Amino acid sequence: MKNIKVGLIGYGMGGRVFHAPLIDHVQGLGLVKIRETREENIKIAKSRYPQAKIVSNTLDIINDPEIDLVVLAVPNSAHYSLAHASLLAGKHVVVEKPFTVTSAEADELIKLGEEKQKVLSVYQNRRWDSDFLTVKKVLESGKLGRLVEFESHFDRFRNFIKPDTWKEEGSLGTGLLYDLGSHLIDQAQVLFGLPDAITCFMNIQRDNSYIIDNFELILHYASIKVTIKSGMLVKEPLPKYILLGTKGSFVKYGLDVQEATLDEAKKSLADQDWGKESESQWGTINYQDEQGDYREVVESENGNYATYYENIYQAIAGKSELQVTPQQARNTIRIIELAMQSNEERRTIHYQPR
Repeated sequence: MKNIKVGLIGYGMGGRVFHAPLIDHVQGLGLVKIRETREENIKIAKSRYPQAKIVSNTLDIINDPEIDLVVLAVPNSAHYSLAHASLLAGKHVVVEKPFTVTSAEADELIKLGEEKQKVLSVYQNRRWDSDFLTVKKVLESGKLGRLVEFESHFDRFRNFIKPDTWKEEGSLGTGLLYDLGSHLIDQAQVLFGLPDAITCFMNIQRDNSYIIDNFELILHYASIKVTIKSGMLVKEPLPKYILLGTKGSFVKYGLDVQEATLDEAKKSLADQDWGKESESQWGTINYQDEQGDYREVVESENGNYATYYENIYQAIAGKSELQVTPQQARNTIRIIELAMQSNEERRTIHYQPR
């Protein structure tokens, strides 16, 4: 297998939890450089990846002729500029979600990536959440009949303003719609494609907050209503997914276990039970068919974020189609733009690519 050398820019929570361990795990990918400046993060990086050189200058990675793939785990406002510089330098690029702050920036990167004939992708890891894979399994089973409503939540409880983080600054590209909303919008695209229209309600609910910390986004399809919700003041857990169909319903609680497991760094991604949820988190399906009514617990599928980077390797090696395309990630940003317009104008907006 061709060894693809990877440079990771950023070793904060995103780089430490969601990128470095997966890159290190996937055969064919080699983590050779990490850009980080905070001493506490450098210490962790050195202990976990002694083979990787720690650098303080981003250009030490972008301009390194030996680096094949640049991974950007940096603030949203820097996604465009660093991805643009990396593509110009002839690198393949993985960008942490959300892709960019605007769809115009995304369009420019897509064009440049095509010109340079480089793989460009966005880290939409939640396609490989245990619960989302389980939702796909339930839909494919046909037990719900024709789906009429789909609701997904990504909630938290943090009633204070987290200090010293760009995520609380309130600039364009911050807030829950860009942060957690980009995951949920991507999942909706995977299941249903692009919507016909968009209605969105956004709020700032916490005292002294500068960011949108609550939203409800309705994606209108011909025969399905898709509701996406997220908030920072949800103390009592609400269902993660609610699916309503002509023959039954499916409800599931709980968050995928992989983030917490990766954060603890005490378990190998090679373990057979990686990404396995406890039975207490399994969802419930209640449906009817010609024989009667049934209420059953649905065993969750195992989550596996490493699948994303396995596909990145295969795509760079020319052995597989890219699963998370930049066009899909760009459409997510466009939906966010239209959602903000809907909220500002207090009306439903028909989906328009531009």
